[in-house]
Amino acid sequence: MAIKFDFTNAMNSAIGEAHGINPRAIEALESRAQAIHQTIQTQRKSGTLGFYHLPYDDCLVRAVRALAATVRKTCENFVVLGIGGSALGAQCLCRALTHPYHNLLPRKMRKNTPRIFFLDNVDPEQVSGLLNTMNLKQTVFNVVTKSGTTVETMATFFLFYNRLKRAVGAAQIDKHIIITTDPHKGELHRIARAHRLRTLPIPDNVGGRFSVFSAVGLLPAAVVGINIRALLQGAQAMDKRCRSTRLWRNPAYLNAAIHYLADTKKGKTMSVMMPYSYALTVVADWYCQLWAESLGKRLSLDGRRVEVGQTPIKAIGATDQHSQIQLYNEGPNNKIITFLQVDKFRKQARIPHLSGLSPSLHHLMGVELGELLNSELLATEFALTKNKRPNVKFIFDAITPENLGGLLFLLEVQTAFAGGLYNVNANDQPGVEEGKRATNALLGQDSPQALQKKAELDAFQKRKRYQCL
Repeated sequence: MAIKFDFTNAMNSAIGEAHGINPRAIEALESRAQAIHQTIQTQRKSGTLGFYHLPYDDCLVRAVRALAATVRKTCENFVVLGIGGSALGAQCLCRALTHPYHNLLPRKMRKNTPRIFFLDNVDPEQVSGLLNTMNLKQTVFNVVTKSGTTVETMATFFLFYNRLKRAVGAAQIDKHIIITTDPHKGELHRIARAHRLRTLPIPDNVGGRFSVFSAVGLLPAAVVGINIRALLQGAQAMDKRCRSTRLWRNPAYLNAAIHYLADTKKGKTMSVMMPYSYALTVVADWYCQLWAESLGKRLSLDGRRVEVGQTPIKAIGATDQHSQIQLYNEGPNNKIITFLQVDKFRKQARIPHLSGLSPSLHHLMGVELGELLNSELLATEFALTKNKRPNVKFIFDAITPENLGGLLFLLEVQTAFAGGLYNVNANDQPGVEEGKRATNALLGQDSPQALQKKAELDAFQKRKRYQCL
């Protein structure tokens, strides 16, 4: 594994005292860091922080690889039904570690793996469109929800289950569905047992946004031929690098401290992740959920109203140099940017030498596109730093399963540590639950709680409306 973390341009030596982090401010956090580290280690040993154990689960790896081998032999399409953390981790792995147009390749060029689709919403046009593009007799659905009560996932599951029943018959339906859920309880667990469907576990101590190294992420990855052992070895290697209690020696703790200080001391209330690699674009989506859902909290651990958390934003290099970067360079100085750089891309494409062009374009002749993309990154980094906008960078020597596993594990540890700095619970998401309860009430769920929520919603809808069109 070869990943470097460069935080030069977030420091006061690069962008000045008003916006940059003073090393003394990081050193001042050392005593808090020691205490947070001890808490994390206690929670790790007790099993509270289950994501720490996922890279070491050899039994799960064997089960996933065996099931994936069966799936590859029996289907042309593999569809993941999940939302949020039940889909983003797997999407992240598949985007980074497969051909960029995997689904368009002939099967032999896909190494005899199926096409893969992620259905992470209930838009009727999207769902119907997917139904119309595949032969259900050649399709396996992976239904992913720990509780089995996620309305979006269960709604699409019921729809596809009914269509499958018609297409293949009740006796064959178990060959077309794999359930990833709580191994002991929940609605989906009960459905799987009743219909004798194949299952994989989501550990009770692992939340969706921390589940990328569980069956949630590993099964889809293995189905499309990703080396999941190498992925987990990268996470294990990063785990060793992130065990130091000293901030300067622990890249996960250090980046958490930089972001925390940028937010609370320098007014950088937004965290932008900007990969300069198509393969790493979904890493930014995955990070946005991880950072927002873990740290955006109203209450502190001791019950005080704090309303903390940076707003994460996805930007794509070089695409967003032509949209968002104008704002980042000259708008409010309230952001810290994280670049993802790849030194050596897996493919090369060199600009040909052409005659008859304007001299203003001669410098492009013979340039390799990876060199162009990284030059654009350096130019953007330079401009932001010149304008005193803090930025940090993770540098991959190449995109490999080991490197990706390492980065994702680092970001998980970073988030857990940042939760300690903000003094909030990084493992819950109470702000999501109100919307879930309201949705169920609107759809007619029959329970005292739902009826009470429905009365609140009726009053909400009867308010005076202000409309123009």
